[in-house]
Amino acid sequence: MVKIEVLGTGCAKCKSLLKNVEKAVAESGISAEVVKVESIQEIMDRGVMITPALYIDGKSVITGRTATVDEIKRLLKK
Repeated sequence: MVKIEVLGTGCAKCKSLLKNVEKAVAESGISAEVVKVESIQEIMDRGVMITPALYIDGKSVITGRTATVDEIKRLLKK
């Protein structure tokens, strides 16, 4: 199972990224756990200075911007 984390405090970009992640997971049919990380302390502990950020299996793949559903699906295939 893939662990996908969306880091962000709830801004419009963060919500958009979460929505796109959920759609990408549904469309690709993979087994994934999607987690929303809103704790400012946890976000800062990971060194993220600009949200939203996307982590896949503990690895930072996007920081400071949202991503399209297609881009997320490509990242999940790697």
